[in-house]
Parts: sequence; C-alpha cells; structure tokens
Amino acid sequence: MKKITLVLLFGLFTQLSFSQNWDWGGPVDPLQQKFEVRHYRLELELLPETQSIQGSNTVTFSASEKLDTLRLNLIEAYQVSIVLMDGKEVQFNHQNDILDIFPIDCTCDQVQVFYGGKTPIAVNPPWEGGFTWEKDQLGNHWMGLSSQGEGSQIFMPGLDHPSSEPSEGVDIIITVPKPYFVASNGRQVETVVKNEKVTYHWSTSYPINVYNINFTMGIFHEEKMDFLSVSGALVPMHVWVLQENRNKAKSLLEVLKTSTETQEKYFGAFPFPEDKIAVVETPYLGMEHQTINAYGNNFQFVQLGKVQYDWLLHHELGHEWFGNKVSVGDWADMWIHEGLTAYGDWLFYWEHGGPEAYFTKVKSESKNIPHARPVVGPINSTEEQAYHPEIYTKGAMVIHSLRGILGDESFFPMLKAFASDERFTYQNLVNTNDFIEFVQAYSGKNLQGFFHLYLYSTDLPRLKVSKKGKSKYSISLQGIAFEMPLEVLTSEGIQRIIAGSKEVDVLSTTPPVVDPSGWMMMKR
Repeated sequence: MKKITLVLLFGLFTQLSFSQNWDWGGPVDPLQQKFEVRHYRLELELLPETQSIQGSNTVTFSASEKLDTLRLNLIEAYQVSIVLMDGKEVQFNHQNDILDIFPIDCTCDQVQVFYGGKTPIAVNPPWEGGFTWEKDQLGNHWMGLSSQGEGSQIFMPGLDHPSSEPSEGVDIIITVPKPYFVASNGRQVETVVKNEKVTYHWSTSYPINVYNINFTMGIFHEEKMDFLSVSGALVPMHVWVLQENRNKAKSLLEVLKTSTETQEKYFGAFPFPEDKIAVVETPYLGMEHQTINAYGNNFQFVQLGKVQYDWLLHHELGHEWFGNKVSVGDWADMWIHEGLTAYGDWLFYWEHGGPEAYFTKVKSESKNIPHARPVVGPINSTEEQAYHPEIYTKGAMVIHSLRGILGDESFFPMLKAFASDERFTYQNLVNTNDFIEFVQAYSGKNLQGFFHLYLYSTDLPRLKVSKKGKSKYSISLQGIAFEMPLEVLTSEGIQRIIAGSKEVDVLSTTPPVVDPSGWMMMKR
C-alpha cells in the first residue's frame, strides 16, 4: 500500500475500521481450494452520471476434479443478472458477498458473470476503499478505484484471496462516454469509438494480484517516453494527469524516470517490461496498481541532491518489485511488501543525498516505532488484521539492520538476488520463512535469533555500558540469546564488536558511543 510519510501514515491508522466490513484474506475457503484462476476478462461500462457499473467478468479456471460449486466473491451491492457456462445459463446463489455457481454437466473451464449496480463509495480512500467519483476543476468526471483493504469483490466477481493470481493475466475492457479516457493495467490493445461511447482494451502479460487490477477514468493529458531498462529492454513510460495540471506532466515524467532508475539500481530490472511503467493522477493519495500506479500527491516534488523526488510516487513504484513481482500469499507476511518497499525509499536518500541524508532519514523514521505489535502477523491473517504501521518502519529497519550485519558487499547483491529468484516471483508466492532462509543461505550466517526477535516479537535488547577502570568500558546487550555486530565509537575511532549477553571490553579514554549510525534497534 501507499506510504504516507511514515508519520502521517501512523496518524491515519485509527481510521482503518472498514466501516463497510469488507475485508479479505484469512484462510482460503475450502471450495476455492479446488480450482485455480488462469485469466479474467473484465468488460464493464462506467456510468458516471449514476455512479454505477454494468457488464461482465469471464473467469477462466482449471480444476483437478469436477466442481459441484464454483465459489466466487462479489459484494451484494451488485445485482447478478445471468451466469453462463458453455453458452448456457446456470443456476447461482448470491448472498453474503459470496457468489456460488452450480456448473452444468460439462468440461467447461470458463464462466461468464453478468452483473451491475451502484458502486460502493470510498469513505476514506485508499484506506477505506471503493470508488471515488469526483469532478476536476474543469467540471469533468474523474473516477478512481482503490481496493487493497477490500479486495476485488468490490468491482468484479473472482477468487478474492491474496494467494490467487491469474497466471495468464487479465484483459480489462472499459467503455465510457466520449471524450473520457481510461488508464488501466498492462498495454493498450485497442480503442473502439462507437456513437457517443469509447471502449479501451488493456491486457497484461503477467500474473497479477486481484487488488492490483485497476482502472481510472478522466480527461487526461499524457506525456510519454521509452525507458531504457538495465535489462536492455525499451519499456513504454507514461504519465496521465488532469488537463488542469498538464504543465506539470513533463516534470512528473522526469521524476518517474529518476525513481525507476534508482529502483533498478538496487532491486534489478523493471519487472514488467512487456507492459509499461506508468502513473495516473487519481482523486486519492496513491496505490501500487501493477503498471498503472495511482498518484495523488499534488506534484509535491522536493530537491534531493541533483534530482527531484516525490516520496509517494517512489514508494508506489517500489511495489512493482515488492508487492507486484514478489508477492505474499498470506497477509501475515505483508511486511515483505511494505517493509522492503519503505527501505527502498530510504535508499533514494542514500543514492541521491549521500550517507548523511540516508542516516538522518533512518533515525527520523526509526525513533517513532512503538514496537507495539510483531511485524509478522498470525498465519492466515486478513488484510485488516495484518495492516499496521510497523510493517512499514520496523520492517524497513529490519532490512536496514540486516545491511549493518551483512555489510554492503553482501547485502546489496542479496537484495537484488532475492527480487530475481524464480522461486519467489510472479505466480510463485513468498512468505517470511522463505525470506529468512534465502538470506541465511546467501550470507552463510545463522540469523534465526535476529529475525525472531525483530519480526516475531516486540522485545528489544537492552544496551548496557559499564565503566571498568580509567580507560576501559564493558558493553553487552541484555535480553537476547544470540550475538550481533555493533559499531562502537571510541577515542581511537570506530571499532566493530560482536555483542551479546556476555560483556565485551573496549578501550577508550572517552565514554564510548555504541551504534552511532543507528544500525540496530535497542533500548539505550
């Protein structure tokens, strides 16, 4: 999800009550364990005057056995009019946000659901999501969709679980009144104008998490270029902004280019080169929709070194690597999305502001961590259970501390290798244990104690420094059963010790400063 400056974000967590009670994740429904979705073909008409949608979704699936019930998720706010399999109507039951379809006696691997109705209105997007119907300053309709907290059930029937990504992607075909435009995932296949309506067909080339399926309607100004990826691929890069902001579009495109170059340096080539790199201006702050990130930060660029920086754009773009390419199947592990992406925000400071800017940023963010909840949630968490502020800042601090332990020579190649490992990318989902095992195998270090302390508990080691004689001090970390490296600034300069519950002596004619750069989380 979006990072709202990690301070502003914290203040907004009190609003995460999801007043409409839509949540998703948790255990996979037993009926939904019996099939896998391969593809969605979403065909909708957006009706801005009535704030409603009308159309169909065709679900292509595979199952190892004949299904008596094909269970999909769709909120009750929509009216399902007809369901087809093999061109024939089939019976269905739609209640309690569940759409149960009873297949006919066939070998069908597709079902088409026709539905429509008034859209749920976002109460506080993107935290309490839904549809946001606004008008721009010129009086034109402007619609945005946000659904990370609620899932795709608020706009289409499907298998609504983070572990379900259609392996063959999605086609999104949206019809709107002329002269409106619709920006969506993937690449634009065609545009069809008929009478007073225009239809836009978008298609993805990669698996996609259902909450990342998205579309935004408005009258936009476009700026574009071809981005040369480190992979050698030329990737289309687009920004779409409201007409009233057209004079800011070229600057936004340049900011997007700089952020993409920075992300690629540390995490590897852009993950979706067959689609595009893009942002679209939305009537809410932001969200990491795959290849069409929502942007609503009002062009608040700041100078960092020689470049312009937009924290919102950079954060959402970072999710293309962690969240969209590397995806979790259980929201319990959401910190992998948010913590690694938030750490990527800090790396922008390292890259363009230098070490001083980086460590200042780290100290500023880390001092507000309450250590109130474990970073990793209970197994089979729902989105609402798993989403809390520490998956951002403490998750990022775990990665920062890991850098301090491993050293840059091992740490940076490790990050890039993890983001490129076929076992954990695209349709191959990842969990926290996968990450821990990967880091340990890559580094050759036993880090179980470190990860257990910082990811699964709220405890912190307590630093103890005792003076022993005129120029000797002992240093220990109380409350842990493992050791980790610490930097110590003494009268002779920086030295590195291996600290644990046993005291380690250092020589210094002045009181030593332990961990002066702030690599580790501890009570001082």
